[in-house]
This record gives sequence, C-alpha cells and structure tokens, in this order.
Amino acid sequence: MPNSSSSPTNRPSTFAERIGIGTRRRQDQIRDVLAEIEGRGLHSVRLACVDLHGVLRGKSLRADLIKDVFDSGLGLTSAVLMKDTGQNNVYPVWAAGAGLDRSWLTGAGDVIMVPDPTTFRVLPWADGSGWLLCDLFSPEGESVEFSTRALCRRAEQALTDHGYEYRAGLEMEFHLYAVSSHSADTTRAPDAVGDLKLDHLHPGYVYLGEQRYDTIEPFLEILRADLHAIGAAPRSMELELGPSQVELTFSPVGGLELADQAVLVRSAIKQIARRNGLHATFMGRPAFAQSFSSGWHLHQSLLDAETGSSCFPIDDGTTLSPIGRHYLAGLLDHASESCLLTTPTVTGYKRYRPNSLAPDRIGWSAQNRGAMLRIVGTDGDPATRIENRVGDSAANPYLYLASQMLCGLDGIEKGISPPSSTDSPYAAESDPLLPRTLGEAIEVFRASGFYRDALGPLFVDYLATSKQAEWDRFLATVTDWEQREYFDLF
Repeated sequence: MPNSSSSPTNRPSTFAERIGIGTRRRQDQIRDVLAEIEGRGLHSVRLACVDLHGVLRGKSLRADLIKDVFDSGLGLTSAVLMKDTGQNNVYPVWAAGAGLDRSWLTGAGDVIMVPDPTTFRVLPWADGSGWLLCDLFSPEGESVEFSTRALCRRAEQALTDHGYEYRAGLEMEFHLYAVSSHSADTTRAPDAVGDLKLDHLHPGYVYLGEQRYDTIEPFLEILRADLHAIGAAPRSMELELGPSQVELTFSPVGGLELADQAVLVRSAIKQIARRNGLHATFMGRPAFAQSFSSGWHLHQSLLDAETGSSCFPIDDGTTLSPIGRHYLAGLLDHASESCLLTTPTVTGYKRYRPNSLAPDRIGWSAQNRGAMLRIVGTDGDPATRIENRVGDSAANPYLYLASQMLCGLDGIEKGISPPSSTDSPYAAESDPLLPRTLGEAIEVFRASGFYRDALGPLFVDYLATSKQAEWDRFLATVTDWEQREYFDLF
C-alpha cells in the first residue's frame, strides 16, 4: 500500500493551482513560452508588475528559473505599492497592517507576482532578454485589492457579463529630446532636467509636416521596428505641433489588452530612446520653452458579444445608437469624479485650457476636437466610436480604461441620455468645468459614491491618500514661477 504522503490526492498544490489559474490552457501557454525561451537562447526574463501610478516594477530572473515561477510565483516587496510618484512611502510600512489593515503588508512583506504567459515578449533592444507581465496576489492567494490590473480586468468582465465586448484604440502623445550632454549642474533652465542637457529633436510648428517628420524618421524607424517585434506595431506615427512632440496610434483591441499594451509601449519607448541617446517623456507639459501639452485620446466602442457587430452606429440621422448615447451619458455623468483616474498628475490639469485642442469642460460634440467627448463616424458607419480627449499621457492605463468601462456601463444600466451637443465647446456655459487642479480632482474622487461602489472604499481611500501626499508636496514646494515673480520684486 503506498504511503499516504505520496498519494497524488494529498500532494500540496502549486500556488497557481491554489489561486485557480492552474488550467490546461495555461499550461499549454507556459510550454510555448518555455520553448521560445530555450529556442532563442535567452539568458534572462524580466518579471514586471504595475504600481498604482502605472509604472512597471519587478525583477530580472535567470531564464532557467522561469518554469518554477509560473507555478509558485515570485515574492516582491509590497513597499512598491506604498509609494507616491516621488518614491516616498505614503503608508506606515513598518506598522501592523501598514495602515491598510492587511497583515501581509506589515514590514514590507511580500506580494506574490504570478506571470501571465500571454504577455510574454522578447525584447529586441535588450539582447537575450524576455519580458512577462505579472498579476499580484497576497501570500494567502487572494487577488490584491490594490492591483490596478485586476481592477481593469473586473471592469471589462462586467461589460462581458452584460453581453458587450469593449474595444478601444490607443492614441498617445509624448516628447522626444536629444541628450546633448550630462552634467551635474542642475541650475540650468529650462532645457535641463537633473543631469540631462536636452535639445529639441525637431523644432515643431509645422503640424504633420513631411519635412519635420523626415528629420526624426531615422529614430522613429528604430522605434517602429522594435515595437513591431514585441507585437505592438503602431498604426501610425505622426509629428505633433509642438517642438519634439510625437504621436503614435494603435489599432483597437480589448480593454485589458490595451492597458497591457500601453504600459509596455510607454516603457519600451523610454528604454529604446535612452539606448539611442534620446530622452522620451510622457509628462503632460514639459517646462521647456514653447512646449505643447501631450494627451492620451482614447477611442472606444462596444461590440455585441454574440454577433460581433458594433453597438454604436445607427442610420437615422443621429449617428449614435441608444446604447451609444447611454454609454456617452455615463462618461459625461461621472467625468469630474473620474479625473483622478484619467489625469492623475499635477501637470495634467495645465492642459485644460480654452482653445487648446484639449477640453476645459464636460461636454460632447459630433466632430469638434475641442470637446471632451467627440463622436467619430457618420450615420451607419460600423467604425463609429467615442473619442475621450480628457486623458493625461501619464495616466495609469488600467485605471483610465476601468473608468471608461465602468462609467459607460453605468449609463447603459441606468438608461440615461446625454445633454445636447455643442459646436462651441469652449463657450458652452451650460457645460460644467473639469477640475482645475489635482487637489480638486482628489476631493471629488474621494467623495464619489459611484467609485466607492464600483472600486470599493479601500481602493478609493488608498488612491486618494497617495495622490494627496503628492499634491501636498507640490503645495509645499517653491516653484520656478514664484522665484521669477517675487525674488527680485520684493
């Protein structure tokens, strides 16, 4: 009779099995990943997760150890979940429960990263290296409430449960600068950041200009090739109006897939740029002379899960179907309280100015690019979609996407209708203004009953507390403007 300790039914399950993801399909995906790692002779695999701010964090592991990590996960200090954008610990890491009433957080205890095999990429700019995005679990196997990827997945599942498939296209602006030198002199302004001496990569002011594009095409071709190699080929590469400003657009995909794409693309662009003597930034408005603001315009629509047909077009002279109008109304109804999710930085609110191609109030239009929401398409056009122009290029993609899916679904569930459209979005006095500062956005989000129900009070307070620490540090800092305005005058 076999020893009971060796009986298959008594063997301890793997961590992946205990959390309910040890499926045959996942095992097949893992085998494919391991075969590619071996076939390409990779020596390392970067395991990455996303923090509250949409920044990738993780560890680089020896490639022959990845098989065990798929089953058992890999520990990562939970302190990475406690930091604001200045890398300060917002929560008392060493106190019991770290101020969040979770015992496993005490003393910077481990959070468990579990790789998602569907996200595997080989990094063409880092020879011999692969990359995997991970989900986060507590040591007890519970999904981490502070994981923004998990929140985005649940928001998309809510739409699926109602019979819809979410589709969205990534359209993101950023700035590219040439690094002309490194220096310890941090007194230079405005063309120096830390120890970087930066020059404009193109002079701007010729919107979509062919000649301007040609000046930066050599790097953009490197960028295009590397992004294509990781399965994130841009649909278009465009020259924006401002000096050093570039825009990439991508074909529409699902919600979680788009958020995964966005974090990978942003990180890839910064790494590829650095390796080619450039500096890329997704900061909303760099403080360089004549800079233009960068935004993240999100094109979105719903498909019928059964038929695959678009739910938004209609051929009756109104362009947008009843479902589309309800979805639009939900985005408008919760726009103000969503700003902390779509525009989470101090600088992002400096985009919201009249006549700037960025919105300054909550409204919509059939085509006007000054409106917060723009309907793209004509009657009966299957590509009809809603473009939200409110987003900050530095937004956490998972929170941005979750906000859109949750708000749009709320509009559908309640059957609400949008107010009248406008052809003069900057003069529409009936349209309420968007929050003017990060501080105002924090207050509105913290008080949101909608998000306390949709995301849970623990997460709402967690995000609001972290962003409040960031805002408080900004308020306590003497800015360059104050120095120039008052130093010599008084």
